Amino acid sequence: MISRRAFLKAGGVSLFGIGMGGIPAFLMEAVAQVRIPGVFKKRKTLVCIFQRGAMDGLMAVTPYEDPYLKAMRPGLFMSAARAGNTPSLVDLDGRFGLHPGMDSLTPFFKSGHLAIVHGMGSPNKSRSHFDAQDFMETGTPFKKGTPDGWLNRALGLTEKGNETPFQGVSITSALPRSFYGEHPAVAIRSLADFKIQDRKSKVLPISTAQSFEALYDEAATDLLKNAGKDSFDALKMIDKGKVLNYQPENGAVYPSNALGNALKQIAQLIKMEVGLEVAFAESGGWDTHVNQGTSSGIFARNVQGLSEAIAAFWKDLERYRDEVTVMTMTEFGRTVAQNGTGGTDHGRASCSFILGADVIGGKVYGEVAPLARENLEDGRDLAVTTDFRAVFSAVAGQHLNIHDTQQLFPGWEGEALSLMRKS
Repeated sequence: MISRRAFLKAGGVSLFGIGMGGIPAFLMEAVAQVRIPGVFKKRKTLVCIFQRGAMDGLMAVTPYEDPYLKAMRPGLFMSAARAGNTPSLVDLDGRFGLHPGMDSLTPFFKSGHLAIVHGMGSPNKSRSHFDAQDFMETGTPFKKGTPDGWLNRALGLTEKGNETPFQGVSITSALPRSFYGEHPAVAIRSLADFKIQDRKSKVLPISTAQSFEALYDEAATDLLKNAGKDSFDALKMIDKGKVLNYQPENGAVYPSNALGNALKQIAQLIKMEVGLEVAFAESGGWDTHVNQGTSSGIFARNVQGLSEAIAAFWKDLERYRDEVTVMTMTEFGRTVAQNGTGGTDHGRASCSFILGADVIGGKVYGEVAPLARENLEDGRDLAVTTDFRAVFSAVAGQHLNIHDTQQLFPGWEGEALSLMRKS
């Protein structure tokens, strides 16, 4: 069993890459003969996708029978009724319609494996992207400066024994706030080409002529002073053949966007059975102040890219679906009324998508009252009726077998939403 010292500490360094091709030759030489026994087995894995920029939940999942919404969005409202060749919403339950760009997720909803939580958000009314993301990632919406993130705390609450360097992995260029904390986690932008970076963004490139040991010797007095040479064992667990020759299964085709690339790499790590328990990926571009569009445009491209990436991931992981749950999150929603530039401004509640074998899906959870002005938060926004912690604790609690909600979300006294099957 590999030592916990093999992790790159959240407070110290992260690994990331800039390439999209195969693992470079020097890395292959370093890992070719390495196989760490005892950790290659299936584990429950929670995959979190942060939609940065604040997704318009009312356009992603529209209460299409609401006359107030139609009146306040004359240029953005979409219907579930077919009108010629114009794409319409996908009717989910006679009240809510899924954006046509997300149609690739419809089969999962119909099969009962995809749940949607509407009216979800933070009890803190901040409409600052930075603050709202920070509150959601720390899980402490009324406390600034919380040193650790809720996903890092989740890592510390999972079942112990046989830890690996890949328990917590973010496919991003730097460690996200969610993973800050005392429990080890690693950020890898690409499995193909690595650099080492500390939180201050000081970068030490890895040349193909350097060995891991030589690299460590150069960096030990600065970047890696808190990590031993066995920190590099995390990389040695990557199976070169599986990475270089990876082919998605079941005809899955990942879209050529950042999220598609990230989920493809997460799928590889899951199939390598390196002990991955919590994975993190990001999707950007959701701050649609201008020219949001309807069935085409910025928002449509974003939701299509998101849903196609998730659908490909789920198709690719057919053999592992019992062990995997996917959950999306976004810092807040958008205003109910459209603005003067064909977009929407910072609002309050949005929605979350949860996909998994143990999800009680085929249902839109949460309360969305008629969007009359008297029902809107501050007279302008979809009200937050479900605290994000009620969703996160339900999903992480059941899927990762975490039941100490006070440690997971300090100070929260609410109840988890009942959207997961009991094991």
